[in-house]
Amino acid sequence: MLEAVELAAVRGERVVFAGVSFRCAPGEALLLTGPNGAGKSTLLRLLAGLVPPAEGSLLWHGSDALADGPGHAARLRYLAHADALKPGLTLEENLAFWARLWGGDVAAALAAVGLEGLEHLPARMLSAGQKRRAALARLALARVPLWLLDEPSVGLDTASIGLFGEMLAAHRAAGGAVVAATHVPLPLPGSGTLALTPA
Repeated sequence: MLEAVELAAVRGERVVFAGVSFRCAPGEALLLTGPNGAGKSTLLRLLAGLVPPAEGSLLWHGSDALADGPGHAARLRYLAHADALKPGLTLEENLAFWARLWGGDVAAALAAVGLEGLEHLPARMLSAGQKRRAALARLALARVPLWLLDEPSVGLDTASIGLFGEMLAAHRAAGGAVVAATHVPLPLPGSGTLALTPA
């Protein structure tokens, strides 16, 4: 279980958020909502261990999640705004990089997001929606217990959101947890909501 206890984040001298607490157990999902500048992306980066909290603690099954950086990184997938694709590499080459790090089947990951048959296209030739699906394919490479997703549905059409919903449901059914920042509804039935407001 992921647990945040009175987390605070500071950027420069500005408090981004303070007093953030929540729990997200296996199989659960938590939606982060709020206006731009409320700290949704900052909170996700903090949960991923990319920025330290100014105050508070982050626990994983009751232990300090950030005490072992590599161990924490191994139990999660963080999907940021940017799609993290090298434009000169093919779709298959882009995913093969992550498969070498984490394991997993590139062809199966591409099929999970409806990109089979496009593996030899350079990433620069993909549409915005295809690039986003390619980023989502990283989630399908190897199972981890925690997904941290920043606006994951941006650029997706209705059919792609349906495929993404299937991925989310399978992840949760297998005991995975999801924390996602969003401005639009996501296919996460029964999810909790944490509304952030600018500090």
